[in-house]
Amino acid sequence: MRLPRARPRSLAGQLFAMQVVLIAAVVAGCAVFAYVSGSAQAEETAARQVRVAALAVADSPSVREAIRTPDPSAVLQPYAERVREDTGITFVTIMDTERVRWTHPDTSRIGDTFLGNTAKALRGQTFTETYTGTLGPSIRVVTPIRDGGSIVGLVSAGITVDRVSSQVREQLGALALAAGGALALGGIGTYVINARLRRHTHGMNAAELSRLHDYHQATLHAVREGLLMLDGRRRIALVNDAGRELLSLEPDAAAVGRTVDELALPAPLTGALLASEPRVDEVHLTADRVIVVNTRPVVGGEQRGTVVTLRDHTELQALAGELDSERGFTQALRSQAHEAANRLHTVVSLIELGRVEEAVDFATAELELAQVLTDRVVGAVEEPVLAALLLGKAAQANERGVELVLAEDSLIDDGALPPSLARRDVVTILGNLIDNAVDAASEGPGGAEGSGAGVPAPRAAGGPAGRARVTVTALADGRELLLRVADSGAGIGPEAADAVFRRGWSTHGAGRGLGLALVRQAAHRNGGTVELDAGPDGGARFTVRLPLGDSRATSAAGARGKEVTA
Repeated sequence: MRLPRARPRSLAGQLFAMQVVLIAAVVAGCAVFAYVSGSAQAEETAARQVRVAALAVADSPSVREAIRTPDPSAVLQPYAERVREDTGITFVTIMDTERVRWTHPDTSRIGDTFLGNTAKALRGQTFTETYTGTLGPSIRVVTPIRDGGSIVGLVSAGITVDRVSSQVREQLGALALAAGGALALGGIGTYVINARLRRHTHGMNAAELSRLHDYHQATLHAVREGLLMLDGRRRIALVNDAGRELLSLEPDAAAVGRTVDELALPAPLTGALLASEPRVDEVHLTADRVIVVNTRPVVGGEQRGTVVTLRDHTELQALAGELDSERGFTQALRSQAHEAANRLHTVVSLIELGRVEEAVDFATAELELAQVLTDRVVGAVEEPVLAALLLGKAAQANERGVELVLAEDSLIDDGALPPSLARRDVVTILGNLIDNAVDAASEGPGGAEGSGAGVPAPRAAGGPAGRARVTVTALADGRELLLRVADSGAGIGPEAADAVFRRGWSTHGAGRGLGLALVRQAAHRNGGTVELDAGPDGGARFTVRLPLGDSRATSAAGARGKEVTA
């Protein structure tokens, strides 16, 4: 049976073991160093102690006087013992120049020959040595006794090595106690630090953390949604590639560390990123994109930051606009089919009544009107996408009682629009402008513009006072594409000229007010501009100019045809 492989120790556990070993090694090293240095210091101290004692005895006048007596031992032995006891050394030996002892801790040794070196002392020098004598190995000092100019005796003071070692052993016990305390304190501190580390690393080991980091980096670059992480001060802590693209941030690491206020984002989007409460599927507009924002605070006892996800809905919003246009076109065709059935019944009824000429005139008039409209649009706008859009919008406008007019100077040849100019953006711009204009024109001069109106603009002199009208101009002259839509509605006051392009600005209730924001966004994305002023029919007039660059468009050859209504 194969036993399961044990899970590697966590990073915190590995660090704890390493730190304990390191602390133990440091404490042991310090203890050994302290022991060695203490031993050397003890020997040095002992050497100084016996040297001082030996020199003091050699310089004592009473010692010189005792040497002159017939029995120096009688005086010197008690004196040497007092010095030995007072200084705490092992022995004080006073001898003559022939090395015969006058004093010794063991009185039976008095009169014997001193064991040790005396040659240097006999030459007048004081020296220190370690020598094994009658009391065992000792650290001793030998110095001469001078009487006048001659050496009359020698003094040797010493302390045994065993006594020095016992002193060191006493110090070693205190040292071991201090080392044990340092080791215990270091171990406790290391355990506390590593317990905190274990909580932060969730008990993972180094390999797991490394693998998690690799997966983290790969996920950030692979995910197509934008990911933005803000710290507690609302500074960017992390942003992936998609997030940089959606927010138009620098491609390098310059964005990390900057606050949200420094990113020059639209005010509503900045407010959503700075909000402390969660945001769910909020739609926001930047200069080039429609993005859906979700935010969630990171809370762990205190607010530590915010996680933000960003989804690009630019294409989805454009497709939704196109779908709305197609749905409206379908409804218009259904209505037209219903009207065609009514007209067909009228023609049949006229024929049954025997009024054939009236039936022919009625049917021919309807056919001519529809054909002239188609010929006019197709003849002026050879770009198939725009031609289809205009025909569909004309049918929708007609259903709402609005006259859609293609201006006489409109001209877009087939191939005039370069591949770099997305047809979808052109449809978004022209379709939303026409929809808003039809809304405004259908409400009449007293109504409100499709995106909302403030104070109605004054009607231009000579403007039509009859049926509601929307006039469309589509012109490509080789340098730029001009799209202009004017209506006969109430117009837009100067004070609302900037507000109409903000998302949500509308007088038609919730869920509206996105069309003109998308128009300006699409124009900006293609390097174009959007202008608003008063139209010739008294309503608002929007003018969009998109650069074409080196397209194959030819210059407009002048006016072609007359205005044809839907």
